[in-house]
Amino acid sequence: MLSRPRRSFLTTAGVLAAGALTLAGCGSDDLSGATPGGASSTPAATGSADAALTALLPQSVQDSGVLRVGTNAEYAPNEFLQGSDVVGMDIDVMNAVAAKLGVEAQYSNAGFDTLITGVTSNRYDLAISSFTINEERKQQVNMVQYYSAGTQWVVKEGNPDAVDPDAACGKTVAVQNGTTQSDDDLPVRQQACTDAGQPAIQVLPFDSQEDATSALVQGRAQAMLADSPIAAYAVQKADGLELAGDIYDAAPYGIVVPLEQTQTADAISQALQAISEDGGYTTALSNWGGEDGAVTEFPVNPAS
Repeated sequence: MLSRPRRSFLTTAGVLAAGALTLAGCGSDDLSGATPGGASSTPAATGSADAALTALLPQSVQDSGVLRVGTNAEYAPNEFLQGSDVVGMDIDVMNAVAAKLGVEAQYSNAGFDTLITGVTSNRYDLAISSFTINEERKQQVNMVQYYSAGTQWVVKEGNPDAVDPDAACGKTVAVQNGTTQSDDDLPVRQQACTDAGQPAIQVLPFDSQEDATSALVQGRAQAMLADSPIAAYAVQKADGLELAGDIYDAAPYGIVVPLEQTQTADAISQALQAISEDGGYTTALSNWGGEDGAVTEFPVNPAS
């Protein structure tokens, strides 16, 4: 439902994820490593392609055999860096979709707030990066539903600052820039505090989700909020944190496709349905503990 970026709260906390999370810049930043141009590329699975779906892709993609995918690879476990490789739940889903489409997914790491522009300007064929589907985004691009997530708060273990997500006036809260939490959730909460004559929530914004989590670990913030799978992963990987309150405002994630590329959006929707039926979708989610956010339908531009 959101936006994202990065650094390495796991290193700060002294706990490493399954591979080091490498800092990436806030601008467009191709990954060093595997393929020409430094982008990370994952080949399609042999024998799983659907030729009818391949035929719906732009001719340039059919000719190259490559889907250029933009992502903000600093939002573990959905998308993050493991060495020079982009990995994560969204990446596993996208790789399974690419295999069904008969192409390779080639990933470029970029600032979250540059990804939609990257798609509309033809820098990328599509983007996947835990984007919440909303009306504003659907005015710019097509969005193909593939997951559902809500918002979750995180605090220090034992909640020593007595943070109540529903009564957080005056608390210092870390959040990643450009997310649903920073742009929609916290401003409403701040306004409610000031309208009630209470001190506003003090927001610590970061370009990187890892930096936001690090601020909580280091005691610079009293709470952090993020998408539910990201919050749960942070608690799992960083010592001394716990979840606070319930998950709320669940909304679907969408794969971003150019507005004029309706056939491509339809192909991705059908590919998602196919991997749901053959088990590839469930496998992609279960690799990262994301089964709770599974959806059973994959519409293009669902009501939001």
